[in-house]
Amino acid sequence: MIEEQGIVVSVEADGVWVATQRKTTCGSCSAKAACGQGIVNALSADKKPQMIKVQSDLSLRKGDQVTLGVTEDALVRSAFVVYMLPLFLLFSAALAADVLQLSELWIIFAGLLGFLSGCMWVRFYSHRYIDTAAMQPVVLKAQMAVQPALDV
Repeated sequence: MIEEQGIVVSVEADGVWVATQRKTTCGSCSAKAACGQGIVNALSADKKPQMIKVQSDLSLRKGDQVTLGVTEDALVRSAFVVYMLPLFLLFSAALAADVLQLSELWIIFAGLLGFLSGCMWVRFYSHRYIDTAAMQPVVLKAQMAVQPALDV
């Protein structure tokens, strides 16, 4: 399981909204001051929390800290489809146009068409499988927020 920490910001009947903060590995690197990648990440990192709706059987309240998890299989499969499929179709279409001995302009056009069709397939795939249980994050652990027992 890939785990991420978050805080419950809203509770609804069919689930809870959890805010997570995107972290980069540059924060723990000892060479971050001299690294160009660390500087770029510091300038472009999204500082606002990401919101995600999670279904949970636990009785969670606003302010509770939770640990979310998603399976490695779902993450690897999704990353492969999102990154590799459009590139594979780009090269396949360009290679097919080259085998047909078309001009360079048509090869470029075929590659672009292959890339766009790969992007459309990714869009279809994500809309079709986004609601399946295997693709949804789950609440692994919850640390309940301390609420005062008496109002003084």
